[in-house]
Amino acid sequence: MDLPAEKWKAYARRRWASLEPGLREQLSLAVPPRDTFLLCLPLFQAADEEFLRRLALRNGVGKDPRAALFYKQEGNKRFQEREYAAARVLYSKAVSHNSPEMSLCYANRSAALFHLGQFEDCLEDIDRAQAQGYPDRLQPKILLRKTECLLLLGRLQEAAGVISKVESKIAMDQSLTSTTRQILLRKISQLKVKAHEKESSPLSVPEALSKTQKDLEFWEENGKISSASSSVSLNFNSCKGRHLVATKDILPGENLVKEEAFVSVLSPGKGLLLQDSAETTWDTRVTNGDLHCHRCLKQLLASVPCGGCSYAKYCSKKCAQLAWEHYHSTECPLGALLLTLGVFSHVALRTVLVAGFAEVSSLVKQFHGDDKELYKAEARGKSLDETRDSTAGMEGLSEKPKPLIPGCEDDGQYQGSYQAVFNLLTHAEKHSPEHKFLCSLSIIAICKKLLNTDLTIFSQESCESQSKLKAHVKLSAELSPELKILGEAMLRHMLQLQCNAQAVTAIRESGPHRCRMRAAERRQRLLCQYFFECQCQACLDELGSDVTGIVATTDIFCCSSCHASMQGEAVLRCSSGACTLLVGRDYLLHQLWDLQLQVKTALGLLQDNQPNQAVELLMRCRMDAENFLSAEHMLVGEIEDHLAQGYATLGKWQEAAKHLQRSIQIVETRHGPSSVETGHELFKLAQVLFNGFAVSEALCTIQRAETVLSVHCGPQNAQVQELQEMRACLLELPRNLLHRVE
Repeated sequence: MDLPAEKWKAYARRRWASLEPGLREQLSLAVPPRDTFLLCLPLFQAADEEFLRRLALRNGVGKDPRAALFYKQEGNKRFQEREYAAARVLYSKAVSHNSPEMSLCYANRSAALFHLGQFEDCLEDIDRAQAQGYPDRLQPKILLRKTECLLLLGRLQEAAGVISKVESKIAMDQSLTSTTRQILLRKISQLKVKAHEKESSPLSVPEALSKTQKDLEFWEENGKISSASSSVSLNFNSCKGRHLVATKDILPGENLVKEEAFVSVLSPGKGLLLQDSAETTWDTRVTNGDLHCHRCLKQLLASVPCGGCSYAKYCSKKCAQLAWEHYHSTECPLGALLLTLGVFSHVALRTVLVAGFAEVSSLVKQFHGDDKELYKAEARGKSLDETRDSTAGMEGLSEKPKPLIPGCEDDGQYQGSYQAVFNLLTHAEKHSPEHKFLCSLSIIAICKKLLNTDLTIFSQESCESQSKLKAHVKLSAELSPELKILGEAMLRHMLQLQCNAQAVTAIRESGPHRCRMRAAERRQRLLCQYFFECQCQACLDELGSDVTGIVATTDIFCCSSCHASMQGEAVLRCSSGACTLLVGRDYLLHQLWDLQLQVKTALGLLQDNQPNQAVELLMRCRMDAENFLSAEHMLVGEIEDHLAQGYATLGKWQEAAKHLQRSIQIVETRHGPSSVETGHELFKLAQVLFNGFAVSEALCTIQRAETVLSVHCGPQNAQVQELQEMRACLLELPRNLLHRVE
């Protein structure tokens, strides 16, 4: 979703292929974004705009009462099946569409939130339902739910007030049947008993279970780089651009930067509305857009919808208002187009909206002057200092010397401003001409759409400049000079994003890391996306070694006699001088293949609930592995891990812990003690020790696991939360159980 929809990319490819060779060559030679943008501008035709318009219809973001009814009914189905989390999301989809039943949708969502234990959010939805005109005949039902929430939150005085209100409504409502009246009165009686119990034995609010790693972290801010640690410094060169360099040894998990994103855009994911015909269907799948606030990215429980579109959802009214003031009032009517053109196009637009026209225009014009020569030098690979030396003689010294590092203030201070964003490298000379053509058409399409949009979003501008900008936009069918400036800046940002954007996403354990990927492959991946060849020591060491085709040195065979490592190609020789064993590699590979099949069979036995047979087979596999595999081989670790699983199933926690500890040693050797893989293994060990009441060992392991997983997955990760709960339970155990193991 970062780049435009596949159909738009395919369309742009066809348009590129249809261009005259001379024009394609001219576009290929254009390096600065301004040149590319201006060359592509007259190429964007009405047919291109119409194709995009039809394509954008697939991403319906308008309000539709039929959609609200559909999602409400689907939510009711899930609620009846006790799938409260799914019901909550579907009710949120319903409230995103204007509907006469909005109050019922909020009320239904409050019920789902109540069953999920989200009592504060439940109360907010009850208030929203009432504000939307919740039917008077149903008021007792929703007020009783409100009373339960208040009681569970310990807000007894408020609960008593609501109970009185319910009693008054029941007494006045003559339409209630005697049966309904009795049910309501019985419920009120039960709530009064609960309230009395709460008053008699008030519970204190539980304290935090533990301090997270960041609570204990020492942070010393850098004097030159705002929001950065003193462990790094800021450098620049023509190859890497602006970059951080370590000034001292950095510990795993140590925070280096605490900087808010200049802008962020939620990646929508798959499953948007499909509107291919007059008959509309709606998608019930959950997407990122349903789960996270579209401004602060916080996880959503009771979303606040945008008043203009059905797509944007927020965690609070405050976030919705701030988004509208800073950028969404302009983006809202462009929603379907932005979803079609992809996240990078969207981020590019939001960047200029947040920066404001005055700031964007100033930097673009500055770039057209002196900085353009520096940009050309960068494309030729000439250093910044060399270029300044050569231009100084021609242009003379300016009154104010330029900052040493582009994007920094005049005093060399880095502030994370729009100036810093604007001066990120685009690597425009390294992007393919076809890709730049696609990006240009996408940005031009946004600019064309802005012709019919009220640009009061540029709140930083004076009234005079706002009026001038809007007059240009509304009186001309062509792009105004102001929109051309915005278009150039947006194209610049879109090209920057490929190698500068940071995605907040699920942890992926198959990234370009030396423990998981060969040097040639990981260097190729980094080159394709970031346009640089990695020169880290791990890459250089591997590329310079004689060993080929091996991902990690721990995947080796050992001598069956003395257990020293075996070396060689087709025929392996024992590395120990005292042993002369020779073995063919093919023979050892056959042994390895056979052992893997046996381990797979044992895993099947575990899954079929036959732990005794599985443990017996795995012990034989363990003995076989010792005869020809290194003690650090990952298959040995898998065997130990499966043995731990088998013994845990049998309730033999001490044996399970021993095998897990051996497995963890192998994982640490391969991936490192601070890796996410080690964190997952430590989590399993903590569970085993917890179940065996090995309190001191469990507490130590919980601390290690929490430290590692908090770094990789964040303090809100489910495993981290479970570790904290285990610690709290262990600390509350009676002393006579503190040393129990099995």
